[in-house]
Amino acid sequence: MASTSRIILVLIFISINIACIANAQMSPFFYARTCPNLQLIVRNSMRQAIINEPRMGASILRLFFHDCFVNGCDGSIMLDDTSTFIGEKNALPNRNSARGFEVIDTIKSNVEAACPATVSCADILAQAAREAVFLLGGPAWPVQLGRRDARTASQSAANTDLPSPNADLTTLISKFAAKNLTPRDMTALSGAHTIGQARCTTFRPHIYNDTNINPNFAAAQKATCPGPASGPGDSNLAPMDILSPNRFDNGYFQDLVAQRGLFHSDQELFNGGSQDGLVRLYSFNMVAFANDFVNAMVKMGNISPLTGPNGEIRNNCRVVN
Repeated sequence: MASTSRIILVLIFISINIACIANAQMSPFFYARTCPNLQLIVRNSMRQAIINEPRMGASILRLFFHDCFVNGCDGSIMLDDTSTFIGEKNALPNRNSARGFEVIDTIKSNVEAACPATVSCADILAQAAREAVFLLGGPAWPVQLGRRDARTASQSAANTDLPSPNADLTTLISKFAAKNLTPRDMTALSGAHTIGQARCTTFRPHIYNDTNINPNFAAAQKATCPGPASGPGDSNLAPMDILSPNRFDNGYFQDLVAQRGLFHSDQELFNGGSQDGLVRLYSFNMVAFANDFVNAMVKMGNISPLTGPNGEIRNNCRVVN
């Protein structure tokens, strides 16, 4: 076990060094002088949030993903609507779904108390996502920091750029490729679904209409999610990983091999297509999954960040200064 941990750590630092070269303005040590206790503040805040609600770890990780996929990792998902733009919170993929904004508000307040007007909301979200994974038993990695916050948001981009839970494999690969993420990155990042829960309305089509699903699993989900028409039960929740929804492990991939993917898009990763072999590898090799997940998270965190003189350091994550 110790040697396995050392291998993961070495590979993580290799990926971080490559990312630092690719984006010289960002570094894991960006706040070493200006806010040296940043990681501890974020970790303690996230620990309390997860104690209060274990599902919150998955929600914060998802919030980071949904931020980065829309105009880059710029904190735009946290902005409320204004008279000059419609924010991303009420885009179809986020409406009644994206959550954890109050947790980020709390972390921001704690960081501001220690380091006023220093750390961006975008960086706080990136660090919080890492802490969520770590606190739920997943890998840790040095987070690239130095992002600044956007002054605007785009509901239209959120509607078009974020992958749908009903997407097929070709569409998923295309959506990730548009963000310079490979199919391997896509499959590793999808492993984030090993934690958290989903609303009935997002997985109803899969359990009622698809045939590539374990019939016992489908029957169990139908008890939670009445259908097939929308209506009562839309907000009922089901775990993404039926065995360990509050632990970051490779159970999600084991579920896919057993045809127990909750979303249509999940099961598309193991449905006779190009990702089957990788899913099978991750299902029995946690080291391979952890390493690829970390590499993909670092790459995703480098999607079009605002740095240097661009953007701002918001005082309140919900509004521009």
